[in-house]
Amino acid sequence: MHDYSDARRNMVLSQLLTNKVTDERVIEAMGAVPRERFVPASHRAVAYVDEDVAVGHGRFLMEPMLFARLLQAADVKSNEAVLDVACATGYSTAVLARLASAVVALEDQPELAEQASELLDQLGVSNAAVVSGPVVDGYAAQAPYDVIVVEGALEVEPKALLDQLADGGRLVAVMNDDGRVGRATIFTNYAGAIARRTLFDASTPHIAAFRKKVGFVF
Repeated sequence: MHDYSDARRNMVLSQLLTNKVTDERVIEAMGAVPRERFVPASHRAVAYVDEDVAVGHGRFLMEPMLFARLLQAADVKSNEAVLDVACATGYSTAVLARLASAVVALEDQPELAEQASELLDQLGVSNAAVVSGPVVDGYAAQAPYDVIVVEGALEVEPKALLDQLADGGRLVAVMNDDGRVGRATIFTNYAGAIARRTLFDASTPHIAAFRKKVGFVF
């Protein structure tokens, strides 16, 4: 099997460290998880490029730089619980599992959910569980969450997910609800009041379930 350790190291050096990623825990986690395992075999040569990588069923692994900056903004602590929304094949979950105490990975594509579960098991990730269900609904059974990470762009605010944040909890996602440029955004729950703050401009593929519903035009 091809050794991708150099590609992983180059990703850290050329994509993360040069783009305002300074959190040592995020850098260590992304430098340790074999991203190539989470893409189709035909895509492994481009697993570490600075682009989103398609994994099927309309899902992508988010561009490494953007993913790292979202994680850095979320500031995941080692004793916190995380919900990973639209986890695809589980790469993001594997990284989050190195940062948090426990991770619930949510995916509404059963084939991807099964694949994510298998890959996480193969890598010995013991503090993450994959569940299948509508991504817009979150996973209330294990709520509240200290951090929620959404793996794609949203056209609408994720109300059900925000309702599952613990007091002081943070949700990070790319919001594109104005129909123009996408923006990395952090939502924070302050005793039931949700504050929203824009972090930086960002672009990533949309999650279909979070697109605006188009009504009839007369």
